[in-house]
Amino acid sequence: MTTMNTGMDDQIADAEAGAEVPDLPLPKMHRQLHPVLKGHVEIEHVTVEFKDNVVAVKEASLEVKPGEFVCLLGPSGCGKSTLLNCVAGFVKPTVGSVKLDGARVTKPGPDRGMVFQQHSLFPWKTVKDNVAFGPLMAQQGKHTADKVARTLLGMVGLSAYENSFPGVLSGGMKQRVGIARALANYPNVLLMDEPFGALDAQTRAMMQENLLQIWGEFGITVIFVTHDIDEAVFLADRIIVMSASPGRLIADIKVNLPRPRAAEVVSNEHYIATKRRCMDLIRAESLRAFAQQDDRA
Repeated sequence: MTTMNTGMDDQIADAEAGAEVPDLPLPKMHRQLHPVLKGHVEIEHVTVEFKDNVVAVKEASLEVKPGEFVCLLGPSGCGKSTLLNCVAGFVKPTVGSVKLDGARVTKPGPDRGMVFQQHSLFPWKTVKDNVAFGPLMAQQGKHTADKVARTLLGMVGLSAYENSFPGVLSGGMKQRVGIARALANYPNVLLMDEPFGALDAQTRAMMQENLLQIWGEFGITVIFVTHDIDEAVFLADRIIVMSASPGRLIADIKVNLPRPRAAEVVSNEHYIATKRRCMDLIRAESLRAFAQQDDRA
């Protein structure tokens, strides 16, 4: 499989000189043909309450089937990230449980990969060493870890930058390294907390298409947090809409759009109808969130 486009000599020279380089397109990939057997997430009656009786999530129940791409959509502060962190094992539910493939989630583990809004790469490590970090921590040995890192960097189109440091990469390229690192232990579930929120619109659109290519190659379960309606409709098999705080799951919307998806899908009638439905729900919840803030004031 080709891992880099031709005509990149100037960008590589810039990286070696320490200059920030632009985003590069990913190689084309194909949808995983084998059935996905793992990555079954069950969220059962989860409530999360923090100190001072602040309820972030209330009575959330959700099943995500193996290989599904599910977006959590809701207004700011509705508990989307909190619920995602329960699946990651970073936050323990006050009430209820989260299960992955039948086992209760009690702590973080290599069966779940996490991508944050900020890339969170180690600035003192090379791109390759950042991706190899997970396999090394899993006691796989340097040779195996480096092999895994190089394979994944090839998949995200960054093989030429394996010896570069994160500081010379553009924002989109850093997030692609972050995605490769999250996949380095070959998890059953990829958890993504607004990973493209800090990117400009053009780069964000490209990253969304790139993510779908990577998901197609791995075929794993993805739970993706966003407040961007267009992003949710473009990416997801299902959109789970959350209410204003305390976060409740108020809608489960099936996105009946064909895959693979390209930018032209935005003119599809179902895309427009799904977007309108999401907008109506989010607007109502955002108004309720503003009203709550006024009451507290």
